[in-house]
Amino acid sequence: MKNIIENLFSFIKKSPSQFHAVANICEILNKNGFTELSETQKWNLVRGKNYFVRRNSSSVIAFHLPESKNNGSEAFLITASHSDSPSFKIKENPEIKSSGSLVLNVEKYGGMLLNPWFDRPLSVAGRIVVRSKSEENFSLREILVNIDRDLLMIPNLAIHFDREANEGRKIDVQKEIRPVLSMNEDKTLISILAEEAGVEPEEIISHDLFLYNRCESSLWGAENEFISSSKLDDLECAFTTLQGFLNSCNESSGFIPVYCVFDNEEVGSSSRQGADSTFFSDVLERIAEKLDWSGEDLKIALSKSIMLSADNAHAVHPNYASKSDPVNQPKINGGIVIKYNAAQKYTSDALSSAVFKEVCKKSGIPFQIFTNNSNVAGGSTLGNISQNHVSVQCVDIGLAQWAMHSPYETAGAKDAEYMVKAVEQFYKGGFF
Repeated sequence: MKNIIENLFSFIKKSPSQFHAVANICEILNKNGFTELSETQKWNLVRGKNYFVRRNSSSVIAFHLPESKNNGSEAFLITASHSDSPSFKIKENPEIKSSGSLVLNVEKYGGMLLNPWFDRPLSVAGRIVVRSKSEENFSLREILVNIDRDLLMIPNLAIHFDREANEGRKIDVQKEIRPVLSMNEDKTLISILAEEAGVEPEEIISHDLFLYNRCESSLWGAENEFISSSKLDDLECAFTTLQGFLNSCNESSGFIPVYCVFDNEEVGSSSRQGADSTFFSDVLERIAEKLDWSGEDLKIALSKSIMLSADNAHAVHPNYASKSDPVNQPKINGGIVIKYNAAQKYTSDALSSAVFKEVCKKSGIPFQIFTNNSNVAGGSTLGNISQNHVSVQCVDIGLAQWAMHSPYETAGAKDAEYMVKAVEQFYKGGFF
C-alpha cells in the first residue's frame, strides 16, 4: 500500500495538467514495452505485442493483442478514466493591470469549489504552441510547460472589508478570481513561459494553460489512513487502473485488454479527444481491421465486451451525512464504490454490476454502493457518454473521496491498492 501511495503522489506531482498526465502515462507505457502508434500513419499490429495511441496530447488508449484467440472469438476488456480536473483556464491576452499589480484573466474549467482556491500557492501548467524561427520552413511544435515554483496567489479580501464573507456570499469569478502575478505591471506571463520553454516570446503563437495547486500531497490521520492531494478526481483512477492493466495485460486470457484515458470529462466530453468523440471507436475499428475482422466480427466482439468506467465517488461526509442516501453511504477505505443512478447518469445495472462484484470477490477486495440522496442531484461521468459511440456492457466504479472538485481532495490510503488489485483481476478475465 505504501509503495502504491508514494507512486501515486509522484504521478500526481508530475501531472499538473492533463497534457502532463498523458505524457507521464505514455512514458510509463514506453518503459513497459509498449509501442506508440500515430493516427496519421498506417498501423502494423502484431499479436503478442503492446501498443498505445494518443490524441491531442491529452487522451490516450493502450492495448495488448494476445497471441491466441479465446475459443475462436474475442472480446475487449476495457477501463476508462479521465485526465482532466476542474481548474481555471488562462484566457488569451491574460494580463490585467490593477492597482499597482499585474493579475491574470481566467475562466472556470468544469464545476468546482471556488473558495479553496483563495490564499494558496498556485502556478501555471499546460502546453504552448511555437513556430519555427525560419520564415522559409514554417512549422509548429508543441511544448509542455510547467512553471515549477510558487508563482501566483488569489488573495482573499480581509474580513474587515467584507463582514458577510462567512454568510454564503456569491463569488464573482470575473472580478474576484484574478490570480496576482507581479507588482511589475510590465511583466508578462508569455515572457515567463518563453524562458521556461527556452524559446523567444514572439515564437509562442497560442497556449492551453491552467492554474494548479502547489500544495504537496499528504498522508495523514491518527493511523495515516487518509490521503490528500490535488486531482484525485480522476488521476487516482487513471493511475490505479494503469497499474492493474500493466500487471495483467500480457497474460494469455485471450481477451483484448484496453486502457483508456479521455480528456474533457469535466466539461461534458464533447471534444475530439473526449469520451463523446470517435477516438475510442476509431481505435477499435483499426484494431479489428488489422486482425482481419469483418464489420460483423467487431459487433460480435463488442457485444461480449465489458468496460469499467472508473471515476472517483462521493464518500459520506462526517459533517454532512444528511446529503447522502440514508442507506448507501460509501466510506473512505471501505472498498471500491459501484455507482448507480436511475436516470442513467451512471451505467451500472444488475448484470454489469454483478460481473464487477464477482471480480471483487475473486480478488478479495471489498466493494460498496453509491446512490444519490433522492433530493440531491448527482453528477455524471464518461461511461454513459462513451456509449454514444461504443456500446458495450459497462459498470461505473470509483474510489470514495471527500471535497470532490476542490483543488485539494481527500481519499483513503487503502482504497488505491484495492483498485489496482480489482482491475488486475478484471483484466485476467476469470469472471466469464
